[in-house]
Amino acid sequence: MTTETPVRTSDRRPDKLGLVPSALLPEGYVIPASRWIDPSTRMRELLDTEPFLFGPGVYDPQGAELAMYYGFKAVYFSGYSFAIGHLGTTDMDLYTGPEIADGARRTVSALRKFQLTMAVGDPEKGVKPKHLEIPPVVVDMDGGYGNLFNVQRTTELFVGAGAAAAHLEDQVLPKRCGHIGGKALISADEMIGKLRMARAVAEDLGRPDFVVIARTDGVSAIDAPEKERGIELAVERALRYLDTGIPDLVWCELPTSEREPIERFSDQVHRRFPDARFAFNWSSSFKWFNDPDPITFAQLGELGYRFVFITLGAQHAMAHGLSTLLQGMNERQEQAYIELQRKEWADGQDLPSKSHHFFSGVPYHQLVGESFGGSRLGSKFQEKLAEERVV
Repeated sequence: MTTETPVRTSDRRPDKLGLVPSALLPEGYVIPASRWIDPSTRMRELLDTEPFLFGPGVYDPQGAELAMYYGFKAVYFSGYSFAIGHLGTTDMDLYTGPEIADGARRTVSALRKFQLTMAVGDPEKGVKPKHLEIPPVVVDMDGGYGNLFNVQRTTELFVGAGAAAAHLEDQVLPKRCGHIGGKALISADEMIGKLRMARAVAEDLGRPDFVVIARTDGVSAIDAPEKERGIELAVERALRYLDTGIPDLVWCELPTSEREPIERFSDQVHRRFPDARFAFNWSSSFKWFNDPDPITFAQLGELGYRFVFITLGAQHAMAHGLSTLLQGMNERQEQAYIELQRKEWADGQDLPSKSHHFFSGVPYHQLVGESFGGSRLGSKFQEKLAEERVV
């Protein structure tokens, strides 16, 4: 296996990627040079060059690794999913900033490790290396978990975690999911103070490209300092936030999947800010299968919604898959699990997690352990077992 000459930092751009060695890989193995691009810079480049940037909603490292494996160019670390997946509760500010920041930190770290493990493949089983790009991770900051000084601390944690972006919303704390009744708004001035703090922290930490997303819940809030309500309030809030020059994208949380408010928000904001870019929650709270003409990601991109995400996609998929297995084992005991394995190992399936050893990086650890001289980590200490019997 050949290697290429490492590229200079200034050349590490998406159009000049190439494959380069890493000190964390055995000799002869390579990874994409984009590994060393700041994730926020990478996200900005994708927002500039892609018709839209889609981020599957995940809440743990494994979900993010699967999104990365299948080539998604961004990952959305969902607060609601985090509440369900890590606390078993709903989205009402019941976790703290440091908790979700730690979840994001572990996820970013896992993606960097996953890039290394996939770059090795599994030499003993003839699995070729797979060179994966690390997707920028966008993290839910809710309302900042307090006043602007709580935003200061949380932004520092997010930036230190390696997140590419965060979104901040204008709800009164404790906030709640945008699709739960009873939302109230802080003043626009208070929200602007929080946005200024998030930007100031990123710049102070040497991460000026950190992407700040301003969310407004003006459409369906039941209480706000302003007299107007609905889409008019959301537009007015968006214009005030964009007036500061701080947010890179604006997100208007909507209560339904109807097209008219989506198009109206885009049109009215673009009249004053023609280059404004938006984020859009293709929300799991909507029954899209009942919508006769659901808006597509491509159509959203044409309207200026450049970052699109599905908040609880991974949570719903996990719950569906595990519920199916558990129901089956209730009825057919071990046979239900055997059926699952047959599906995983069927010819033509590209499921990296079917072998938990491969997915978690055992071949990488064996190779690196041997090359670095780690006792009992080399493949020569691994018992040889028939492949048809074990994963």
